Amino acid sequence: MQSPIQRDTPTSASLFTNAPRYERHQPEKTLLYHLVEKYYPAFMQHQASEGRALPGYVQQEFTDFLKCGRLEYGFLRVRCEGCHHEKLVAFSCKRRGFCPSCGARRMAESAALLVDEVFPVQPIRQWVLTVPFPLRFLFAAYPELMGKALGIVTRTISTHLARQAGLTKREAATGAVTLIQRFGSALNLNIHYHMLFLDGVYVQDVSGHHYFRRTPPPTVERLHHLLHQISERVARFLERRGILEKDEDNSYLTLGGLEEDPLLDIHTYSVTYRVAIGPQKGRKVFTLQTIPPQPEPAADNTRVAKRNGFSLHAGVAAKVHQRKKLERLCRYITRPAIAEKRLSLTPTGKVRYELKTPLRNGTTHVIFEPLDFMARLAALVPKPRVNLTRFHGVFAPNCKLRALITPAGRGKGSRKAACKSSDDLGPLASKTKGDTCSIASA
Repeated sequence: MQSPIQRDTPTSASLFTNAPRYERHQPEKTLLYHLVEKYYPAFMQHQASEGRALPGYVQQEFTDFLKCGRLEYGFLRVRCEGCHHEKLVAFSCKRRGFCPSCGARRMAESAALLVDEVFPVQPIRQWVLTVPFPLRFLFAAYPELMGKALGIVTRTISTHLARQAGLTKREAATGAVTLIQRFGSALNLNIHYHMLFLDGVYVQDVSGHHYFRRTPPPTVERLHHLLHQISERVARFLERRGILEKDEDNSYLTLGGLEEDPLLDIHTYSVTYRVAIGPQKGRKVFTLQTIPPQPEPAADNTRVAKRNGFSLHAGVAAKVHQRKKLERLCRYITRPAIAEKRLSLTPTGKVRYELKTPLRNGTTHVIFEPLDFMARLAALVPKPRVNLTRFHGVFAPNCKLRALITPAGRGKGSRKAACKSSDDLGPLASKTKGDTCSIASA
């Protein structure tokens, strides 16, 4: 008779049977690959004839995409040590613009990193800020201004959370991770911020230990007040930089030197949902409305504020025990720009893209000419060395609390923090009262 241990132990054959199977990505069979392969050369020639040749980083995005996943451009030979079976794994382009394969891999890796190594077991709230059309165009042309504006936004929200906890900003430590998205649902250039804030603050007591104190969710009135502060502070910052000019009637941006930008027209038309190339240039993109219009949601049911083209939303949150929901939220905000399953061709050869969520006016699809579709892809490519993931507050690399708070325990003074967490914070693990909990429980 076999022992229970022998009977319950899986055999090597069952291990190989239950192991996940690797299937090589074959981009050459996808519609997106065929569209780029066929129409990108014509798009590049069109831009050159207009005197606006594509920048080198945009050309590299297209050429690398055509090599992504193709064995003839390089591969690794992977061999199983058990059965000696071999697989060929092609190199990927690792680009950040519109490659669905690399975008999906980056989405899975980023979500796993944030949930497993960055966010403590505390409530997290998503704050989403969208900006007016002129600022979207400005941030695409000048990424450094996008970062400065983000700093204004995160400081405003951090101050709000500290005051909600009954503290000053110096007394409370907040933390957030911002994912900067460049695309909208209609493949338009829409630079906006997805900020995952701790739904509370860390407070230091008289003994030097830190505790997490939850804060109540923001009301609609408070969101309108915060949005007013954000819009005013961003406007004052742009005025000081000499970018924003105001007169008695309105305000406008002064962007000297942009006339020579080769992506000027592409960015402008993509931001404003207009056709960039062809006889319909300057007109609104053709849309399909296949369902009846939907009514506006009641204001009491949503935590959203709108003002002068700005929009601030804070209605999505993950509680302490909702780690799966937090991971889904992280995957959503780090998703790739294009979903190949929603891409198709019309009988006349135009590109049809289905929206993930229908608009309230009933729009479910957008239609592009092939060359205009290439222009949409070019607009989604970020400039080199622009970080689209930012860490703030206690999650910042130089913050002393990062090693104590994050599950990975990495950060400034991580060794010292490990000793402190094991020696000094051990007795505090069970000290929980009201809406505060010790840092050791994180």
